[in-house]
Amino acid sequence: MLDKRKQEFYNHFQKLAPNYIKYKKRYSYYWKDIVSYINYFLTDDISILDVGCGVGDTLASLKGARKVGIDISPAMINIARQSYPKIDFFEMDALQIDLKEKFDVIILSNTIGYFVDIQKVMMSLKSVCKPETRIIITYYNHFWEPILKFGELIGIKKKSPKQNWLTIKDIRNLLSLSSFETYRSAKRVIFPIYIPLVSYFLNKILGRLPFFSNFSLNTFVFARISSSSTYGENQFSTSVVIPARNESGNIENAILRMPEFGKHLEIIFVEGNSTDNTWETIQKVQDKYKERYDIKITKQEGKGKGDAVRKGYSIASGDILMILDADLTVPPEDLPKFYNAVIERKGEFINGSRLVYPMDAKAMRSLNILGNKFFSSVFSWILEQPIKDTLCGTKVMFRKDYLKLAQNRKFFGEFDPFGDFDLIFGAYKLNLKIIDLPITYRERIYGDTNISRFRHGFILLKMTFFAITKIKFW
Repeated sequence: MLDKRKQEFYNHFQKLAPNYIKYKKRYSYYWKDIVSYINYFLTDDISILDVGCGVGDTLASLKGARKVGIDISPAMINIARQSYPKIDFFEMDALQIDLKEKFDVIILSNTIGYFVDIQKVMMSLKSVCKPETRIIITYYNHFWEPILKFGELIGIKKKSPKQNWLTIKDIRNLLSLSSFETYRSAKRVIFPIYIPLVSYFLNKILGRLPFFSNFSLNTFVFARISSSSTYGENQFSTSVVIPARNESGNIENAILRMPEFGKHLEIIFVEGNSTDNTWETIQKVQDKYKERYDIKITKQEGKGKGDAVRKGYSIASGDILMILDADLTVPPEDLPKFYNAVIERKGEFINGSRLVYPMDAKAMRSLNILGNKFFSSVFSWILEQPIKDTLCGTKVMFRKDYLKLAQNRKFFGEFDPFGDFDLIFGAYKLNLKIIDLPITYRERIYGDTNISRFRHGFILLKMTFFAITKIKFW
């Protein structure tokens, strides 16, 4: 038997169902933005569960190979089945999900306000979650509560039973209580009605800027199963890719200082058009330590560190992929920290950060420090989460995620000569949890930097503006 409040919601949606599609079409601009934003993070090969799917139109518009929708309203489910016969729809209470499969993505689009026990719903979701499942919640910003009530009063919005009063902080807390963790949130659409030029300016330019976004109608929360669930310590093999250009004096030290961790360690040197004897040194080191280390060597055909990393990753066999700059300014001894962060599920993309601990006196020039802090601020805004150091050479992720990233690389293009932005943007687009891992940045012992502050700085700036158009202003 339904309790009084749930019965009220049930009756509301039963009554709303026959005219719901027609009603949503009146505000198609608003709904299309929700679908567009969610689709940004989806791919065509995933499985999706839509909790509170209504008439199924949102689910039908999302990318995915396998789609399932559940709703408590029989009238809504009947319409959904008739409209989208290739999608499986079930009349089901979100408090007691009974499905014999697990999904890559679970959507709760504008439904969380109607749950009489949100925490119990979240606990129910765990039965259909994989360790890597993503939860995407959309809800309205309660700053808009008086405006929406006024809309109901004058008849331009359907009257709705009183919903839960939820801020993003409340949603985060409920997820945490249910053993989920939130890793990103966003706000969109400050003007939910379409007026040519006006809507574009207010929503896609002004509304994406800091401060103004606080007045947006839609809020989005991204979550995953809590990182308290870890993988086995020696379950995964690792490939460490070391791009090397004019680094002959650092090659042997990279091997001698490399700690052992994980199930198996593969070291891949990628020589990058050196003018010294780096290639010859790499060959000698491979032969000298072949009984002790699994060392692969190759030459890159193109130019730049980004090209070298892609070359190394293309021949890597490890479950986890790491980058170690051959200048050894990021100590090889720190690599187990990155490995542990991945297997302990602290994040799926581990980004080294040189700007936390004091660095060696000559490790980074003052202008470079200012540049890194500038890019940090801009990227924290672009990626909707704090990121302290975008240009640290050491970045770590699972190879299975990298392969997906590579498949979608055309979205951002391949003009990043360094590879840092390529990986960060790709990880964001894949909806991975990105975290910073502080390291102590050391002074280079041998050779000179391959980075030109002004020429490469201009390229980085250009790439940043390009990313803004692909992530914020689209």
